[in-house]
Amino acid sequence: MITFLIGLAILAVGGAFYGRVCERAFRPSDRKTPAVEKYDGVDYVPMKKWKNSLIELLNIAGTGPILGPIQGILFGPIAFLTIPIGCVIGGAFHDYMSGMISIRNGGEQMPGLVRRFLGKRVFAVYNVLVCLLMLLVGVVFIYTPGDLFVTHILHGDSTPGNPATWIVYGAIFAYYIVATLLPIDKIIGKIYPVFGAILLLSAAGVFAGLFINGYHLSEIWETGFSFRNPFGESFVPIFFVTVACGIVSGFHSTQATLISRTVRSEREGRTTFYNMMILEGFIAMVWAAAAMGAVNGGLAAEELLHNQPTSVVGIIAKDMLGNIGGMVAIIGVIVLPVTSGDTSLRSLRIMLSDTFRVDTTKKRNNLAIALIIFSVVAAILIYAKSNASGFNVLWRYFSWANECTAVFAFTMICAYMMRGGMPYLMALIPGAFYMYVVLCYILNAQIGFNLPWAASYAASAALTMAYCAALIAWGKKTFLPGRREGSGQ
Repeated sequence: MITFLIGLAILAVGGAFYGRVCERAFRPSDRKTPAVEKYDGVDYVPMKKWKNSLIELLNIAGTGPILGPIQGILFGPIAFLTIPIGCVIGGAFHDYMSGMISIRNGGEQMPGLVRRFLGKRVFAVYNVLVCLLMLLVGVVFIYTPGDLFVTHILHGDSTPGNPATWIVYGAIFAYYIVATLLPIDKIIGKIYPVFGAILLLSAAGVFAGLFINGYHLSEIWETGFSFRNPFGESFVPIFFVTVACGIVSGFHSTQATLISRTVRSEREGRTTFYNMMILEGFIAMVWAAAAMGAVNGGLAAEELLHNQPTSVVGIIAKDMLGNIGGMVAIIGVIVLPVTSGDTSLRSLRIMLSDTFRVDTTKKRNNLAIALIIFSVVAAILIYAKSNASGFNVLWRYFSWANECTAVFAFTMICAYMMRGGMPYLMALIPGAFYMYVVLCYILNAQIGFNLPWAASYAASAALTMAYCAALIAWGKKTFLPGRREGSGQ
């Protein structure tokens, strides 16, 4: 328990300190935000800080900060230190800068920011990757909450042969269509406070249950540093790809830029973007601890070792909180992916509209783009559910694309900071680390190049150093020393 508490202290104290450092580096001002300047009643809509913060939290907190840490804890208590450190200097910084740079540049979404600061060639690659990620997020966040609902709420079998599975999928699908098309303040702004209350209540309940039920948590000095899990997978890169949303997630940059269009003041950014990622880190820590306690107590070891994290969620919730409280906790877990899936597809609609310069004030244009998006989502969902290995393939590509997108975001942030005379190492260091992670993963993985670990590590190190050298050289050549970021630049 001591290692866990040390991790929470790092998260809270480190987040409070580094959040202010990030804010000082960016220098928020009193200039008008896009929500005010470009109000259109659909996507550009000023909303209160507490509502924006809650929506941002629900947008970024999919199943990642729960299912990821549950699986990541197989590496031992090192997770209790890695999650908060990575969240403070990586994930929360990434989310804050993505949202604030978007606000400073008219509410541009990530593809537009990449094109603005990294050029058209990088944009062309990024745009394909991020659109693919948004599609995969939409599919994954229909699949996982749908299965959770069928198995834990309806107590049924979530196989493709069960009609209830497809009915639940259809209900989530229908909600996504509505949430994608309606003005952001009409449905997302109305129901998210309810979802947020369920989420926070379930997280608080599990946190309290750790102490009330006396869950035993391993200490780092008892186990040492475990660089391989029971499946023989390496800590780097597998832990960081698995835990993802609890540390750094490229998907978050697309959600921060979405919320940038509803923020009333730049000075609200630290609460809305940085602090919400710290809160997600807390959720990840709580579920990681609960999973370790359940395994150490003999409650969920078999399920975890058989790669069944959704079953672990149900076991933990009911053991800690009883049938009624456990049900609330499970509903909170179901809410998380649903509130990320809807905004991922909304973000995709906006990205495509911006890319092809579609007039989003006309409903028929939004509907046409939505029909294309949801046709592709439906096709991928049917494949993933009907094919025995479909979901595993889907999840692996989703995980890799997620972290790969984060590298593009860090690179864009680094370029922005170079251009503005800011301390760009704040972006370069975590960006370089995640470049190494995504390269190691794709070079070794069966879905990639299937190279041995030694070759993957060596090649990744060389390519990462080349990336850093090229980025620094390009920045020095492109941006004048000491030049400050101007309005809308």
